[in-house]
Amino acid sequence: MKHLKIGDKAPKFSALDQDGNSISLEDYKGKKLVLFFYPKASTPGCTMEAKNLRDHYQELLNKGYEVLGVSADSAKRQKNFCVKNDLPFPLLADEDKKVIQDYGVWGLKKFMGREYDGIHRTTFIIDEHGLIEKIIEKVKTKDHTAQILDD
Repeated sequence: MKHLKIGDKAPKFSALDQDGNSISLEDYKGKKLVLFFYPKASTPGCTMEAKNLRDHYQELLNKGYEVLGVSADSAKRQKNFCVKNDLPFPLLADEDKKVIQDYGVWGLKKFMGREYDGIHRTTFIIDEHGLIEKIIEKVKTKDHTAQILDD
């Protein structure tokens, strides 16, 4: 697993979102980006996290942040997740896990005594110059926006 740290240049990416639009890091040049990785669309924790970001989306925009979610789900599953939860931000369908691996969030996980490979719920705040400004590894799904805005 790659370990990015604060001050590192954010890995460039280009992937399709839930609507088939190509989205890249370059699209956010000159803006702050909240890039959040989540394990699986429509699961309880991921839904809570996405709804928290949705409910505070305008506040994030007002503070100069754009929001982009990433998981290994298909575009169809991402689209259903967006529609069902009225999400105003794009979700990347990173089925080949390229973006996930470039950001070092794929690795061994443990749950209920079982070990398996999966996505570690992690959020990267990328500044206007493409540098990693903040990394949130212990995401509080119900209060994620507060973690992002907490300086």
